[in-house]
Amino acid sequence: MGPVLGVGGFLEARARSLQGNPRPTSPGRAGPVRSSVAAPDCCGGLGNLDFRKADLCIMTRLLGYVDLSEPHFVAAVLAIVFNPLFWNVVARWEHKTRKLSKAFGSPRLACYTLGGAILLLNVLRSHCFTQAMLSQPRMQSLDNPAVYHVGLALLGVGGVFVLSSFLALGFTGTFLGDYFGILKEARVTMFPFSVLDNPMYWGSTAIYLGWAIVHASPTGLLLTALVALIYMVAIVYEE
Repeated sequence: MGPVLGVGGFLEARARSLQGNPRPTSPGRAGPVRSSVAAPDCCGGLGNLDFRKADLCIMTRLLGYVDLSEPHFVAAVLAIVFNPLFWNVVARWEHKTRKLSKAFGSPRLACYTLGGAILLLNVLRSHCFTQAMLSQPRMQSLDNPAVYHVGLALLGVGGVFVLSSFLALGFTGTFLGDYFGILKEARVTMFPFSVLDNPMYWGSTAIYLGWAIVHASPTGLLLTALVALIYMVAIVYEE
């Protein structure tokens, strides 16, 4: 089924202060989590990249390996696009109406239920991603030990960012707890939020990229680019 790219991939975590009126964010995003001391930002996330300067020849070459109408590929695209749309729409609806909290009897139980749904959706997304790669050709230039180990390194780095984000924020902090009125007592400024904005989003993206490289899959690389694009759109919308 592949890695569950979704304790990160699927959610960016937030950290909120109890003071003031918190602004909702998306799953796994660190929201306005910045320390009072300017922390070094190793790269600022993929949001700082200028994709207008991307080499279109590379994209054209990737498309030469990919059948865009193949059912597994279509399913993966739909899953990648749907997940952030789902959690943003549902969480903002809850923030405005409190319907989920009323239905489940408490905000915490409602948050746990939504978090479980997001986890299941991201298991499905990871499965679709993997099946899309396996159903299409491998790229020979990526199919060698050196590139394989680069993929493993990306999996490791992405896993560190996703897991450390989750541990820093907890379940409710990761899975949209602020939309349910469940707020952190203090802002989260520890690693990885001290070195990178939106570490769960970009950690998840690194995992997808590593998983694609390990499989020498041009399909996986193309889908990873879509993941990064969707996350950047989500960040702009959430902020």
